[in-house]
Amino acid sequence: MATNNPIQFIQQTRAEVGKITWPGRREVLLTTVMVFLLAIIAATFFFLVDLAIRTGLTTLLQSF
Repeated sequence: MATNNPIQFIQQTRAEVGKITWPGRREVLLTTVMVFLLAIIAATFFFLVDLAIRTGLTTLLQSF
């Protein structure tokens, strides 16, 4: 493993940071909306599955 002095490390780090392409405002907004929508869809799905299981178990246990 080659050893670099701190100045070279900082120069290389700045060069790598310069290669980063940051998302624009529109892309951030769209991905945020998509995350919220998928979270709502997942929450609704798991609520309905829980409701179905709870109803089925309640019906099954009340019959005994």
